[in-house]
Amino acid sequence: MPTDLRVLAEAEWDDWFATFALAFGGTPTPAGKEELWRDLVEVDRMLGAWDGDTCVGTAGSFSFRLSVPGGALVDAAGVTTVSVAATHRRRGILTAMMRRQLDDVRALGEPLAVLTASEPVIYGRFGYAPGTLQLKADIDTTRVQLSVPPGTDDVRLRYARPADVLDACEELYARRVVARPGMPARQPGWERLGLFDPESERDGASPVQCVVAERAGELVGYVRFAVKPEFDWKGPKGVVRVRDLEAEDPAAYAALWRFVFTIDLTTSVLAYSRPVDDPLLQLASDIRRCDLAVRDSLHVRLVEVGAALAARTYRTPLDVVLEVEDAFCPWNAGRWRLTGDAKGASCERTRDPADLALSVRELAAAYLGGTSLTSLAGTGRVRELRPGALAEASVAFGSDVAPWLPHGF
Repeated sequence: MPTDLRVLAEAEWDDWFATFALAFGGTPTPAGKEELWRDLVEVDRMLGAWDGDTCVGTAGSFSFRLSVPGGALVDAAGVTTVSVAATHRRRGILTAMMRRQLDDVRALGEPLAVLTASEPVIYGRFGYAPGTLQLKADIDTTRVQLSVPPGTDDVRLRYARPADVLDACEELYARRVVARPGMPARQPGWERLGLFDPESERDGASPVQCVVAERAGELVGYVRFAVKPEFDWKGPKGVVRVRDLEAEDPAAYAALWRFVFTIDLTTSVLAYSRPVDDPLLQLASDIRRCDLAVRDSLHVRLVEVGAALAARTYRTPLDVVLEVEDAFCPWNAGRWRLTGDAKGASCERTRDPADLALSVRELAAAYLGGTSLTSLAGTGRVRELRPGALAEASVAFGSDVAPWLPHGF
């Protein structure tokens, strides 16, 4: 064990960040990246593990507001910069940091903790589970056409310098957050992520470009992208890499996708992080030529079961008693009566007989509505104790749209 686990002091930043960077390969940090993170982090939420004068572990969190089913924004700790020096593995340092961090998050009154995992297998033992998925699409635009809705041709598109339209794009993003669970409301400063574009991370592609969609002079959508020119003896085969695409209505959405599909000298579009129910899949003429892949994205941890379950709404009326197992945060263990509907919910301790038995990980997986309790029951990890309770709860926990994390942190 380290001799000291403590909140980071300002003077310790350089050693702390160097430890984190080394754990992730030790390659040179792109110009401006450390400065950007230094501006975004809240130092009093960062932890360092120290062996004497040497930093051997890092962990921290951002204070987020996360969209949940029903459109509420819930306080959440955005866990980040988790690392242990290779020289100090298997000594309990990670467990000690996770223990301290969740205790601190609870003390702050944040009912949720969320993270993106470099290795998903790491965090299950601390009560995290994948709560959102992300879709990657590598689309052959020589073979795939789009069937666009009426009004698409009425949308005006124009190039704009990304920095010049940043405020308007952020206003649109803020309006979209409540429409899909899993999206974080961006705090001041986070808008800079959309413009961060170091040449070392472009892999031969252009600087980030931006096209905005307008109707009656008002911005109704935007896309940020880069183009990687490529040629062979047959001709051009450039790739359009879509970074962000948001729109307020189907016509603006289709107009932006149609634009990136038809950029000159390109033959494919690559989008790395899209929702798994992206309407693009319905617009595309040939889904087989979209080369789709799905992976985990946002991992969720219920820090306070009662507060977290009461913070969201439910698709159908629900009255269920949950027997919750939580070895890492034992204050969550026991029986909870959850009652709710589309207008609101409450979740309180009870001694009534349980209807469903599950661990806090299954609750985390189902919390944002992207994973059904029925599918988890198929693995044996949710047990129905009252006939009919599983179907009732599974429908109620669902979301009309798939939860989605649009960017990392």
